[in-house]
Amino acid sequence: MRDFDLVVIGSGPAGEWGAVQAALAGKRVAVVEREPVLGGTAANTGTLPSKTLRETSLHLSGLKARGLYSVETTLRHEATVSDFLYRERRVKGMERERIAHNLEHHGIQVFQGSGTLLDEHTVVVRRAGADDVRLTGAFILVATGSKPYRPPLYPFGDVRVHDSDEVLEIGQLPKSLVVVGGGVIGCEYACMFAALGIPVTLVEVKAELLSFLDDEFSALLAQRMEALGIRLRFGQTVEKVDVPAACEVPIRLTLSSGEEVSADQVLVASGRSANTDGLGLAELGVKLGARGQVEVGPGFQTAVPHIYAVGDVIGFPALASTSMDQARVAVEHAFCLGGPLSIATVLPYGIYTIPEVSTAGETEEGLRAKAIPYVAGRARFATNPRGQIIGETHGLLKLLFHRESLKLLGVHVLGEQASELVHIGLVAMLTGSTARLFLETCFNYPTLSEAYKSATFDAMDRLKRGLV
Repeated sequence: MRDFDLVVIGSGPAGEWGAVQAALAGKRVAVVEREPVLGGTAANTGTLPSKTLRETSLHLSGLKARGLYSVETTLRHEATVSDFLYRERRVKGMERERIAHNLEHHGIQVFQGSGTLLDEHTVVVRRAGADDVRLTGAFILVATGSKPYRPPLYPFGDVRVHDSDEVLEIGQLPKSLVVVGGGVIGCEYACMFAALGIPVTLVEVKAELLSFLDDEFSALLAQRMEALGIRLRFGQTVEKVDVPAACEVPIRLTLSSGEEVSADQVLVASGRSANTDGLGLAELGVKLGARGQVEVGPGFQTAVPHIYAVGDVIGFPALASTSMDQARVAVEHAFCLGGPLSIATVLPYGIYTIPEVSTAGETEEGLRAKAIPYVAGRARFATNPRGQIIGETHGLLKLLFHRESLKLLGVHVLGEQASELVHIGLVAMLTGSTARLFLETCFNYPTLSEAYKSATFDAMDRLKRGLV
């Protein structure tokens, strides 16, 4: 029996930084990780690997060079799986090393094996070929993440049918690909493979891409994805899947419209389920949702007072960035450390499609539904000097200001460095800033950041002319 103040199950961003937060407060901390490597989905099968593959796709395709000085490029050479995955594997290795060093530096003990709760203070760690280890903790933090949901329609045992985790271990690049599911993961992977010149069809049950986006940006993203060569099939589901035994024979998918789509390989991106199987949570009275998500209250405390849950395992928003902050709040709440018990009121969303899309705050549709008066200002990267230099001809920044107070309410960016640029608007919203912030700020020239000033001038001009 080993005794700790906090036992963390899972070593992804939420688990790692929850453990560090407690260790910094002088607590004895253990981390249990069932996989042979640290980092969870973020380091091994999700966030970092997929974003690395995006950059690899852009590099191998020469896509970023198109439109520069009349340069026309095609795929630099016949890309292989080794080309595609080389950098991704290096990044994963470096991140695993960083996490191990971070936990060791803070005196956190790591136990490899599957953790199961015997009671609200005890975790048993089971590992093949080794004796069980019992850990007791004043508090338990569940940060086990999530896994791809696998609809029973698809034969995932076939080497040509993948979920979003398996696709990172792909045996060979597809000759053609159908992506089922137009959520963030589906859109990102569709773009990556399309950038390599692979014919891609994306099937989405909804009538639009990423319905949480501002409508203008959802439509713009769809246009850019089609320009990349992606065939979009909205408002449809897959009704039948025929996977021939012979790998050289295409897979056939029958859509709800009756259309048949053939492809060499299929990627199913139909959402995710929480990793709560085998943890013993329900037996202790912890409430779980339809796909296993842990239900939490204030401070991310579950129905069992000494058990907390954070990150993807609790569901939306399921972002690495928010997961880390949730873990901070949970540790503050559990040990009464006196720090803030809430996360930021405005959260950024970064979507690593080609092009990138990022957003924070209100959409135009949301403001209209709430009857909040607003004015929108836009700046197109095609008229921005830096945008012209780098050949970014389709980028757009949109700012939404309150029509009367001119307080910034929302920021939306599509194009190069969107996930970086959004932070300027995010900080402005978190500090309650108005249009004057951008009008009075001196931005470096030439930069894409200047677009904030241009978009603000556009909003002021529209307000002056009554175009709201």
